[in-house]
Amino acid sequence: MPGAKTMPENGRPLLQVRGLVKDFRVGQVVVPALRGLDLDVRAGEVALLMGPSGSGKTTLLSIMGCILSPTAGSLQVKGREAAGLPEKALSAMRLAHFGFIFQNYNLFRTLTAAENVQVALDLAGVRGAQAHRRVAAALDAVGLSDKGGMRPENLSGGQKQRVAIARALAGEPEIILADEPTAALDSHNGRLIIELLRQLAITQGRAVVIVTHDPRILEFADRTVHIEDGRITQGGETT
Repeated sequence: MPGAKTMPENGRPLLQVRGLVKDFRVGQVVVPALRGLDLDVRAGEVALLMGPSGSGKTTLLSIMGCILSPTAGSLQVKGREAAGLPEKALSAMRLAHFGFIFQNYNLFRTLTAAENVQVALDLAGVRGAQAHRRVAAALDAVGLSDKGGMRPENLSGGQKQRVAIARALAGEPEIILADEPTAALDSHNGRLIIELLRQLAITQGRAVVIVTHDPRILEFADRTVHIEDGRITQGGETT
């Protein structure tokens, strides 16, 4: 999918996390989720976040995507500090730089597959012929060019996941954050999606961060970051 945006040079940090802390309060109890993480994610890189359930992977992904705010520490997106920004500024940052692939799809049930993809473009102000081209290209990239007129209720779990991936790609984001993107896919379609994300990283300089338990995609990663008990235990070097 050719991108209209100018992608950053491969190797340049797009996300920089320093001393990141996240606590959740449950009644009077403070539960630590992240305990002082340092991590860079660079243009052209596919990084996997792996670790046991409850280790903090999805919390880290949500903070990196400006969905959750950290309790302490720094998050820089393309050199701009995001920690502490008001929600309006965070929303603009998400729209400008990120594409999200959620484990539970987050599709609108009343919209067709093509309309679900077009939602991302509507938010970005892309309409008309350009929007139609991008929607068609995104659906074709995930192997669903013939499913654009179908609603989610008529799609399999794997097809719904691929619609969600197409929606994330349609906005041509510089940073793609994915939570278990292959969990609902068979081996063939899982490989297709990971190969696509890998190619976007290599050829267009996008940064791809994937939370996963799927060992099938290890071969496609430039780096695997292991997290346990809210700390990075391996792969978090920032040099």
